[in-house]
Amino acid sequence: MTTAESALAESIDALVDVARLAGIDPGTARDEGLRVAAALAESVPGAPHEWAAVALPAVTDLATINEAFFDAASKGRRWRHSPTDLLASLAAADHDLAGDYAEALTDIASDAVMLGTAPIWVIANATAASATYLAAANRAPAPVSPPTGPLLGTDFSTGLPPLPPGVGTDAVLREWGYVRAPGHAEPGGSSGSEPSGIRPGGEPAAPQENSAEAPAAEAEATEPAEPEKSVEELLDELDAMIGLDRVKKEIHRQVALLKVEKMRVEAGLRAMRMSRHLIFVGNPGTGKTTVARLVGAIYKALGLLPKGQLIEVDRSELVAGYVGQTAMKTAEVCATAVGGVLFIDEAYGLTGDQFAQEAVNTLVKEMEDHREDLVVIVAGYPEPMVHFIAQNPGLASRFTTTIEFDDYSDDELLAILDSIADNSDYELSEDARRRVRMTLEATPRTPAFGNGRFVRNLFEHSVGRHAWRLQDAVDPSLEDLRLLTEDDVREQSEEDQESPGGDPDGSSEIVPAGSEQDLPTDLPTDEEQR
Repeated sequence: MTTAESALAESIDALVDVARLAGIDPGTARDEGLRVAAALAESVPGAPHEWAAVALPAVTDLATINEAFFDAASKGRRWRHSPTDLLASLAAADHDLAGDYAEALTDIASDAVMLGTAPIWVIANATAASATYLAAANRAPAPVSPPTGPLLGTDFSTGLPPLPPGVGTDAVLREWGYVRAPGHAEPGGSSGSEPSGIRPGGEPAAPQENSAEAPAAEAEATEPAEPEKSVEELLDELDAMIGLDRVKKEIHRQVALLKVEKMRVEAGLRAMRMSRHLIFVGNPGTGKTTVARLVGAIYKALGLLPKGQLIEVDRSELVAGYVGQTAMKTAEVCATAVGGVLFIDEAYGLTGDQFAQEAVNTLVKEMEDHREDLVVIVAGYPEPMVHFIAQNPGLASRFTTTIEFDDYSDDELLAILDSIADNSDYELSEDARRRVRMTLEATPRTPAFGNGRFVRNLFEHSVGRHAWRLQDAVDPSLEDLRLLTEDDVREQSEEDQESPGGDPDGSSEIVPAGSEQDLPTDLPTDEEQR
């Protein structure tokens, strides 16, 4: 094992030891720790292999490693900004070992970002997660060490993905000698017209004029909420998405049925009450989450839902760590979704044990109690979803419409890549586009293939290679800063054949199949490719 792998293995073992003393199943704790590690190292080049050395030491198949790593990352991603399930249970019970468990998780977070070569925003993710774990157990956050390596000499004033919301991020960046560039705002905030990002150097940003009057000025400058979109505008957004022809046709059909149903009721006629709950089936990265969000907005525009918000969960957010708590946990999640859409990804995870059965029974009850103001959408692979729906008659009677999400074609994936690049002020050369097409044609469409996520990860790896290529450039032109070349998108295996040094990012392939990212863009977002 490498030093990083050994450190992670020791941290996982320490977490398991604490769990055993607290009366928690060691296997469940180990799985939780590995998910935390995968989620925090998800965008780190080379991390899947080192993670697998700890999680799956006997596995050498690349596809299996990638699938296991990104499956664990997707299931642990929510724990970047919230306590893990077992930690939350220990804290709620005021258990004496809650603090020890939290500290063990912070060690895992610290070791996870040592896998591969972590960018600064990944380290900030781990810092925020660690602070969250310690706060949940009422422990003070531990001091954080600065990152090392070439990142400290890199100008992040443009192109830096937004930092995640979390505890202590600004303080940590200042400690490392970085400050936010003028105009930068956290996600959800407003930054005016100036570019966002981080610049090195440590000196404070220039104060704004009339800073004493800033609070009042900001209050006056607060813009009113955007006007709600009409059904037609929302359908136009759907139609503007790349591919998904069958999905678009079915959503248009559903809207027509609901419109006519509403008009018949208003006219005093009898109308068959249609189930508004939906089943989405398809492989990862095919746009299921974004379409679910649009469905919520459309239902609101039609007057069928009061809020239209989307609450996305999976098994771990519905099933509790102890017997008897699952019903309460599921009911609480449903309560947050009332008035909008509850989106359950990989819903077939709610099968096979008493915890899952309790969650499903509670879900059916909540759907009945809130049949006028709650829509549930369940999603996952086609065949497992059939077994999930069949396990409970209450589910089968409420989910009568299935929408199939096809995999994207090579042309559609290339169009998605162009859109991602354009929204990030990059452009692919013709040679780069040909190279990407060759990569897509050679990539098997297994269940681990990530569709839109595949090209997003490909783009982010290409940006990393582009930055490495230009790191010593003196006064590069605008075209140099924007253009991604064939070398930037080249597969790692080809680079190894042509250059013994390989890729500086340490990755072993152009992009791990099926990977997911949380970095938002205007169009398309990550959810659009889910």
